[in-house]
Amino acid sequence: MTQLSITSDYFTDHGDPSPYLRKIAEAGFTHIHWCHHWRSDFLYSRSEIDQIGHWLTEYGLQLNDVHGSEGIEKFWYSPYEYARQAGVELVKNRLEFAARLGGDAIVMHAYPPSKDPAQAGLFDTLMEQMRKTLDEVQPYAADLGVSIAIENLVDAAGLYAGTVEITEAVDNFDLIETLLTEYPPEFLGLCYDSGHAHLGRNRMERLDAVKDRLIVLHLHDNDGTGDDHRLPFQDTIDWERLAGLIAGSPYNKPLSFEVSIHKTGIDNEEVFLAEAQKQGVRFAEMVQLTIDDF
Repeated sequence: MTQLSITSDYFTDHGDPSPYLRKIAEAGFTHIHWCHHWRSDFLYSRSEIDQIGHWLTEYGLQLNDVHGSEGIEKFWYSPYEYARQAGVELVKNRLEFAARLGGDAIVMHAYPPSKDPAQAGLFDTLMEQMRKTLDEVQPYAADLGVSIAIENLVDAAGLYAGTVEITEAVDNFDLIETLLTEYPPEFLGLCYDSGHAHLGRNRMERLDAVKDRLIVLHLHDNDGTGDDHRLPFQDTIDWERLAGLIAGSPYNKPLSFEVSIHKTGIDNEEVFLAEAQKQGVRFAEMVQLTIDDF
């Protein structure tokens, strides 16, 4: 059986996750990318982590990796020191979550310099705060055996504010490359989000330069105009080329699909999950064929 991972929040990212975990397992997925509460100040208690672990065992699922929360008031590289320190607690919470449930990495967001005039001059301060947090959590992550993966993003602040057109949105690949030179691979790696890399224009060539640090995948499709998290092969991403890049990387975990039901045109959860599993197997076979050709 092909091992595949899907995001836990394919329908919602809060509330009781057990019905969704059950449906995911019934659809044939073997692993979970935990994505609940990814943008909140929610701290998981030990009892909550233990209960999630019981559900994973009950449904025969394994934890692939975890989407860490960037936080809202507890922001991991806030310019306000008290909020950054609170964000450090949030990062450590997700590192502990991953370690206790068998995951090997958490994903963190690090945004590029924004073209929004309201953000002018802030980037250098934010980078300094980001490095401060990474330095603080590095020994904690090492003790737990969990890495941090920085996800490729575009200028969300400008897009949401309506001050930047999607075709002009700046991405954070330069930021990622800088951080990957400053921190060792056992601590810091890349989360490649195929949808984000396709917004406005195709940025897949940027993966090639850093694919040796690829440790987490967020696989989903769009047509370049919106971050729609549609199923593979629904839109215009070049999945054959992406298969070759993944095959040429050290990534060796189940392929992970960060797909959402809401913009796929499929209303029924069971039908959606069955199609996600089918297209996941299709892409996994493409990756394996490329590996076999090396």
